Amino acid sequence: MYYQVIDNSIGSDKQKFKNRTFGFFDEDKNQYFSINNRRYLGNKYKLNSFIKDVITSECGNFDTFADLFAGTGAVASIFQSKHLILNDILYFNYLCFQTWFGVENYSLEKISYYINQYNEASVNEDNYMSKTFADTYFSNENCKKIGFIRENIESNYKSNLINYRERCILITSLLYAIDKIANTCGHYDAFRKNGELNRKFDLFIPKINNNNIENEIYNEDINRLVKKVSADIVYLDPPYNSRQYCDAYHLLENVARWRKPDVTGVAKKMDRSALKSDYCTSKAVEAFEDLIDNIKAKYIVLSYNNMANKGNERSNAKLSDKEIIRILEAKGKLKTFSQDYKAFSTGKSNIEENAERLFVCRCY
Repeated sequence: MYYQVIDNSIGSDKQKFKNRTFGFFDEDKNQYFSINNRRYLGNKYKLNSFIKDVITSECGNFDTFADLFAGTGAVASIFQSKHLILNDILYFNYLCFQTWFGVENYSLEKISYYINQYNEASVNEDNYMSKTFADTYFSNENCKKIGFIRENIESNYKSNLINYRERCILITSLLYAIDKIANTCGHYDAFRKNGELNRKFDLFIPKINNNNIENEIYNEDINRLVKKVSADIVYLDPPYNSRQYCDAYHLLENVARWRKPDVTGVAKKMDRSALKSDYCTSKAVEAFEDLIDNIKAKYIVLSYNNMANKGNERSNAKLSDKEIIRILEAKGKLKTFSQDYKAFSTGKSNIEENAERLFVCRCY
């Protein structure tokens, strides 16, 4: 039985397990996922060519690229040959960055071994996930399996059977698998009533292409972080409106942190007060001005759409073009580029002539 195998691996015979040989890794026998295989509000994957072309033509040669509201890390992935600096206030994104861009060595054979074991697992015992989230975002059966896998990853890490990056890789695999089967429209503000809950739940191996040992990865408030780091190019993709990312992705953050907190409300959200962003509030202009003033870079590249006041109150932009231009022109010479782009919608609105803009500031 799988449960016994895992228990034995971290029990009295754990030293033997540490020294085991996992054997030759056959790449063709495993299934993979890439950095862009998850749903995320504001994900710039479809705009990567536009962003790359503008940065390449306007900024010339550079060595260091900082993506400081990095989200999925999709934009940073464009420049994998560079020294990357990534940051996000959400811990689950930070763990994913460690997977895709981390510098610690890891064993692909070990990752494959655990993922295959997890996929074969049959879990009957209740745990935090099944007691808290059963038959909401996932079925009771899938919740049991999610909770068991997450607990086992943490146990194996604490027992030194896996290193920190291997822990991050396995959690990332779990998070992407969760996102694939979640009974939502792409975020966790709500779950679908009468939605499909019994989707097949499998973990895959992340297809990691980055091995730059200079990369830096942070999980900090951006306005404090910029006082400590510098880069040739600082790319910024802040939240545009009042929708807090910690509200939309509370469940993934909960699984990543694994502190097993109490949750409240129909959507079963944990306390997220420490994760709220000023960029989603009336403080956005003040926060943005402070941020730009403290950035140390040759170029600042800001992504910001032209939503302005086209939607409802929650969807409208917190930074006006007038404020963006005023603040960036005080920092350097400014150019603006635009590309049509359909905004995220749950189907209740149809915003026309939506575009993504890149504000490129060559700093004085």
